[in-house]
Amino acid sequence: MADAPYLVALALVDQQGRRTLPLIGKSQPGGAAATAPSDSDPGAAGQALALALLLRIWQRSDEGQLSRAAGPDSLLLLELPLEEMAERLPLLKAAWTAGGDTDALLQGLRALANRGWSLSIAKYEPITFTAWC
Repeated sequence: MADAPYLVALALVDQQGRRTLPLIGKSQPGGAAATAPSDSDPGAAGQALALALLLRIWQRSDEGQLSRAAGPDSLLLLELPLEEMAERLPLLKAAWTAGGDTDALLQGLRALANRGWSLSIAKYEPITFTAWC
């Protein structure tokens, strides 16, 4: 179980001058071989996590205006080892939400991830997953 990866969708958000980093994740059964189908597409599990996170962010809009805090790198889907998810991700999140450097957070996330994607969408197109690390 120690080698089972964890798929995490996260967003770097600024809400009325306050940073937030909402995230949602799901363990991937069967180890690395059973995770996302390919490096270019995280499959149905990735799409479901992205949708759930976006709905959570949309609900937060009732509390005030939202904006992306890291431009095109503001919405990410990462495959992390479970140990990194539990130990290092909370430290990175706490440092960034307390005013830490955005580039340092992104570098830290890249260092943690087995693989990852940034998410985007164009009018009349499906979600695009672009290899991020």
